[in-house]
Amino acid sequence: MNIIDVWMQHPTGVFLRQPMFDSLRRWAGQDFIPDIPLAATIGAMDQAGVRIGLVAAWWGPQGALIHNDEVASFVREHPQRLCGIASVNLARPMEAVRELRRCVKQLGFRGLRIVPWLWGLPPDDRRYYPLYAECIELDIPFCLQVGHTGPLMTSEPGRPIPYLEHVALEFPELRVVAGHIGAPWIQEMILLARKFPNIYIDTSAYKATRFPGEFVEFMRGRGIKKVMFGTNYPMLTPAACLEGLDELGLNDEAKALFLCTNAAEVFRLELES
Repeated sequence: MNIIDVWMQHPTGVFLRQPMFDSLRRWAGQDFIPDIPLAATIGAMDQAGVRIGLVAAWWGPQGALIHNDEVASFVREHPQRLCGIASVNLARPMEAVRELRRCVKQLGFRGLRIVPWLWGLPPDDRRYYPLYAECIELDIPFCLQVGHTGPLMTSEPGRPIPYLEHVALEFPELRVVAGHIGAPWIQEMILLARKFPNIYIDTSAYKATRFPGEFVEFMRGRGIKKVMFGTNYPMLTPAACLEGLDELGLNDEAKALFLCTNAAEVFRLELES
């Protein structure tokens, strides 16, 4: 079965050693995280049978933490395994639009990701809106984090209602992929995915063994075409995230949609047989 990981990053040591990730390092029991070679990322994908990883850039108020051109270099090394997801400078909307256009038209990226907690700005802030319009024109999804933050930053921008609901109402053509499930506002996230045809959820940062019961029920039923697999690698490996998947009670159709088909449709990925 094909597997697509929709939320991962190949980070540099500089990225991982950001002070805001101190809490994640404590959870992992590591005081220092060395640079991770790209071969290790591909190896982690191979171990779990992940065919394609959507590898993202990171941009915050402090600048590019993982630059789009770095991501492009990763994709060039493994064009059959990696696809780029752009990130841009939210503080400079027109520069951001031009950079997004460059990433998609010249570098072949397949989406845009902005992390609201990194900026301290919920997704209905005016600075996102030119980017939403450009995502629609470029036919790419907008990806963001929902729910609480593990890093040492405020969680408020991750509340699905009202912030993400405003976006869905004002941009009905925009495909939105909300990562990290949405805890502790899981019901809000499920309700938005049920209410709006353009809103999807990815399971990054959660192992299958930690999916809440109400979320699993959604995956098995009305949300069968609305949920996709993600890891948040290197925080979690694909193998760790897939442990316990067979115990969730997903039938073969639901499992294939979750692991591959939903992502292929939303990100417009063509899988070679």
